[in-house]
Amino acid sequence: MHDKNSTFPEAPVQTTPYQRIGGESGLRRLVHRFYALMDTLPEAWDVRKLHPDDLSGSEEKLFMYLSGWLGGPDLFVQRFGHPRLRARHLPFEIASRERDQWMLCMRQAMLECVADKVLASDLLTAMSGLADHMRNRADS
Repeated sequence: MHDKNSTFPEAPVQTTPYQRIGGESGLRRLVHRFYALMDTLPEAWDVRKLHPDDLSGSEEKLFMYLSGWLGGPDLFVQRFGHPRLRARHLPFEIASRERDQWMLCMRQAMLECVADKVLASDLLTAMSGLADHMRNRADS
């Protein structure tokens, strides 16, 4: 039996990257900025042209995917099933140029929208691996 006046260290609260990024509002801000950059940066043209003129559907799907990937609600899986990212991207010609342009936009969006720099760095490292995995054609 312990003395109720004694102090026990509290267990650390476990937080997910989704919580650390600011939950739904923080993630929406990041994804919105990402697509705004893709839509306006001339150096992102090759990856931009792989997307439809209206980016709202792409923005919503990335938000839904990242929500679950970051430990929040698994919205993409609930609506569309398993992501099968590589298979979903096979119709689009993705080489290092497109991967690098995608990452350029994501790095800038992270810099602008994610205050936790350790989290941003960790996420960019993980996203870089995912982006590299999406390549499906040789570099020219």
